[in-house]
Amino acid sequence: MPYPEILILRHLSRRPAHGYELRKRIEETTGVVINNNSLYPALKRFVEAGAVTMTVEQHVSKPPRHVYELTDVGRELLHDLIAELPAAQAGDDMEFFTRLGQFGFLEPAERAAILDARSAALTTDLARLTALADRASGDSWSSAVITRLRHRIDAELRWLNGLRAEAAKA
Repeated sequence: MPYPEILILRHLSRRPAHGYELRKRIEETTGVVINNNSLYPALKRFVEAGAVTMTVEQHVSKPPRHVYELTDVGRELLHDLIAELPAAQAGDDMEFFTRLGQFGFLEPAERAAILDARSAALTTDLARLTALADRASGDSWSSAVITRLRHRIDAELRWLNGLRAEAAKA
């Protein structure tokens, strides 16, 4: 899932950081917990791709600290990751909301494409729930869950339509 990568690069776009600091900043600002087994391999891939530089800060009484900084290549990669929302990920709340939170990086057409992808994913989910509702008739608990989920999707579709005007602004 690219959303952790978006969060890593986004936080490095604000200022350089060492791994622990970066992980804590992401957790404090987003609530997303990125463990070291995800963070450091991602940072290594970014360094190898030229998206991030790593410098070593030596300390007298502590082990050396690796500080990561976003490069111009990294800024382009960040933009591309935000701008692309594959259909397979458009139904995932974290993938969508991570990108939505970064709409300031995108052009109006890129924003519209993300909103369209999300709308399409929700419309597909709504059709699936409608089919399930037909099979669940007579089971009040299943029907209650399906009804609630359909209401949530309907509400989000209305909200997305409202966002379109704001997203169209440059």
